[in-house]
This record gives sequence, C-alpha cells and structure tokens, in this order.
Amino acid sequence: MRKISDLISYLHVWFIFFPVFSIATVLMSSLAVILAVSGKPRLGSRIAGTLWARISILMTFSKTEVLGREKIDPNQSYVIVANHLSTFDIFLIYGRLGLDFKWVMKQEIKYYPFIGYACDKLEHIFIDRSNTESAVHTLLTAEERIKDGVSVFFFPEGTRHRKLGRFKKGAFRMALDLNLPILPVTIVGSEKIIPSKSIKIFPGHAQLIFHDPIDIQGYTNENLRDLVELSHDIVMAPLVKKEAIAQPV
Repeated sequence: MRKISDLISYLHVWFIFFPVFSIATVLMSSLAVILAVSGKPRLGSRIAGTLWARISILMTFSKTEVLGREKIDPNQSYVIVANHLSTFDIFLIYGRLGLDFKWVMKQEIKYYPFIGYACDKLEHIFIDRSNTESAVHTLLTAEERIKDGVSVFFFPEGTRHRKLGRFKKGAFRMALDLNLPILPVTIVGSEKIIPSKSIKIFPGHAQLIFHDPIDIQGYTNENLRDLVELSHDIVMAPLVKKEAIAQPV
C-alpha cells in the first residue's frame, strides 16, 4: 500500500501540482511586480500573493482551517511569530493569514525564479542568516515599513523543525524597537501534507491558529528572554495538546 501511495503522490506532484504551480507562479509573480512598480505593493501582496498561495493549496487537495481570527485587529501592526513545519506553511500563511505583512525570509529566496524578484518588489525582508551583524542591520533598516496596519512575519526558529525548536531573538527585539505587540501563531498538520525534505504531497488537513496578542509593555532587553519563552510556550501549546491526544492510552 505504501508503494501505491507514493506512486499516486509522485503522479500528482509531477502531472498536476507542478504544472499548475509553475503557471500560477509566473502569472501571479508578474502581476505582483506590475502592481508593485505601479506604487501598490500592498495590493500586489494581498491580491497576487494570496491568489498564488490559494491556488497552490487547492492543487494539494488539502483542507485548511483558520482559528482565532477574531482576536486580530486588522488596523493594528504586529510582529507575527509562528512555528515552521513544512513548505506548505508558505502557502498557508500567504493564503490564509489575511493581514498585510512583510515576510522576513532567508536571502537565498531572492534568487528564486519569479518568486524572488516579486518578493523583492513587494518589499519583503531578506536577511543573511549566516551573518548576524548584517541580519540585524537589515531588520533595523526595514523597520520603517512596519506601520499603518502592516505587520512583519517571522519564523523565529530560523528553519523547519519537526518539533518546535528554540526561538531566536530577532523578532522580539524588533517588537521592542517598534513598540508592537507579538502575535503568536501555531501551524498544525502541514508536515503531513508536504513532509520535510520531500517532494511528495499527501492531501491532508492543516490549521492556522491565532493566539491572543502579547502586550510587550514591561519587557526590555534585560528580560527579553522571558518574552521569547512566553511566545514559544504559547505557540507550542496546541502542538503539545495534539501530541498528547495522539499518544495511546
């Protein structure tokens, strides 16, 4: 049965997902660039980026669910932090987040065909993760973009983890610098749709869970680690609960 499942997955990827994904990437990236150079990068992100992601989700034949959206003020800027399980997270965030935001992403993405150029024109934030000083400078210079309801999005683990990894401090330092609340988000189930380090796709069910924003008043650089750990624990809670339910009694 496993071999049959893998064969179906490969056929799906090569003859359905990749062709549609490639066409959507070219068309939506081009639309995003046109809107961006016309002086409307936020519109390019909300229309072209969201449509690209939703087409990609549709082509995985998966169900997505958003919980807790009522906790968000659409006019408030946030520093958004989320766990990172799978490539599918990119589609889930862009397609279902429903907020204007700038994504903090590794600089290698800047050189991806079509996607990289579009992300650059949409003013997403590229950082060199191998150079801490350069990354900090990039974040500082990008802070002026985070205002008037535009948020900034981080995967504070820095890369994909099957289980939630330790959070880096960059997102939380930016929250202090900009005096913005932290918005913790948990992604559940995406690793079963597109497993880590795999090109297989298995239709599934992924959740995007919004938690109550964290007021940063009272936090400083001296107790920044407390803010980091609090955010980590909030993001982790649904994953712990899911794992406990999955354990046999």
